Amino acid sequence: MTRWPLPPPMAQALAQARLAAEAGEVPVGAVILRDGVVIASAHNAPRTLCDPTAHAEVLAIRAAAAALGSERLEGCELWVSLEPCAMCAGAIAHARLARVYYAAPDPKGGAVEHGARVFEQEQCLHRPEVYSGMGEAEAAELLRGFFRERR
Repeated sequence: MTRWPLPPPMAQALAQARLAAEAGEVPVGAVILRDGVVIASAHNAPRTLCDPTAHAEVLAIRAAAAALGSERLEGCELWVSLEPCAMCAGAIAHARLARVYYAAPDPKGGAVEHGARVFEQEQCLHRPEVYSGMGEAEAAELLRGFFRERR
């Protein structure tokens, strides 16, 4: 099977996920681009920051909003190593991100194509385009390895 190279933003999201794992955090990383330029990146840090909302997506959204000086991230895209949870999907909708790319699905905690399917709800304020699967094997192995070491 031919393995295509990862798009650079997903490679960066996976690099952020590895930084999270090194810090003892669940390995999830996120990158936000506007016009093809990275404006923010982050990794999970709830334990480090003592903040249950410090998911990679939320931290990246906060950094991107600060960088742009706006709470609206219209025209921006989020690349993340794991399917966003309901909290992060809500933040994505509120930020008005144009596109979301995620690597690995999360049947247990994901809320984009699993669980709550936030963007499909009538009450959802904004529905980004969603693309999945790029970097799935790498992201899934990173997560499996992280949890295997803790069992």
